[in-house]
Amino acid sequence: MSLAVYTSAPRHGSRTPAPFGPGGTCSAAVTVPTMGVEEEFLLVDRRSRAPVGRAAGVIAAASGRLGPLVQPEFFTAQVESCTSPTSSTAVLRAELAWLRAELVRAAQEQDCLLIGTGTPVIPPEHPLTITPDERYRRMAVRFASAVAGCDQPVCGCHVHIGVSSRAQALDLANRLRPWLPTLQALSANSPFDRGRDTGHASWRAVEHARWPTVGPAPFLDEASYERMAHDLVQCGALLDRRMIYWYARPSEHVPTLEIRVADVNARLDTVVLLAALLRGLAGVLLPERDEGRPPPFLECGRLREAHRLAALHGLRGGDGLDPVGGAHLPAWEMLDRLRERAGPGLAAAGDLRVVDTLLDRLRTEGGGAARQRAARDRRGRLTDVVDSLAMTTAAA
Repeated sequence: MSLAVYTSAPRHGSRTPAPFGPGGTCSAAVTVPTMGVEEEFLLVDRRSRAPVGRAAGVIAAASGRLGPLVQPEFFTAQVESCTSPTSSTAVLRAELAWLRAELVRAAQEQDCLLIGTGTPVIPPEHPLTITPDERYRRMAVRFASAVAGCDQPVCGCHVHIGVSSRAQALDLANRLRPWLPTLQALSANSPFDRGRDTGHASWRAVEHARWPTVGPAPFLDEASYERMAHDLVQCGALLDRRMIYWYARPSEHVPTLEIRVADVNARLDTVVLLAALLRGLAGVLLPERDEGRPPPFLECGRLREAHRLAALHGLRGGDGLDPVGGAHLPAWEMLDRLRERAGPGLAAAGDLRVVDTLLDRLRTEGGGAARQRAARDRRGRLTDVVDSLAMTTAAA
């Protein structure tokens, strides 16, 4: 992520009453935190549509204009873009579109396509290589089972919410836990894996779980986080603290809470919707700490099951699980509850109209996993899925 500073700064109109809604009682005030987005993209050959290790050339071609906003990822078949922090959803969207346009152009120069998908649709023709970075090499040796034969890149979309301290980040993570399965369902965009339909909406969630600590964040305060992070590194479970891969974690290099539950999406609307909803929720939940209201404490097994169902079904094809009450509910009902809960934060940020428009569009056109399967079903060709992903990624 870019090293620019994030802050949780209110702006005009940000102190507004919040109505009662599902998942919590009335909060006296809301705030408008900053936000930023990291997107991990897959590079595929223009002819075979299989993943190819050309990231070095793509980054070199793009870095003149993007500088540190484009970075390598674990595999040489991946590139990552990082936005600057902003309080404006319109500015965020514009920067994401610019970053994608520059990376699409750079990929074309390297005879490949940039696609937004959580897992490879078509298998690589040759084993993929790990980016020549000393830290990545050490990770590959120590966690060889997670690397899975060097042919399984996974691509996520990480949203950063600006906070004032690590204690505030951890408190926000505790309060966000009930809502993250729903956001995982919203962003599910990896039904195919190296030539097969996995039956999941987000197979990335399954593959990513090979790595230690991937999953819901524990319920922690600052002291317990420091103890746990120290112990995980000391005992060898992790190489370093940057390998804490919880679905919500305090960033180690910028003052943010990083939410890591989403697949990368080809459709820019989905990314903007995800970021706006998370920022809206944060705007409602952050003041609760100062008000002395405790975060909800969830039963871990129920929370993990909620995430499992979100990865399996996404927005369609089966019910999700309310991790607070334990009821099985349609994913769209839970998403409507999330929208209501985030409403005061969305209003304070000026995002109500855009979020409702994007939710209506998503309800009509389906999520990323459904659109990938629809592209396959038209002619039964996985190459059509890749071409559709490439066109949608570039259309931003």
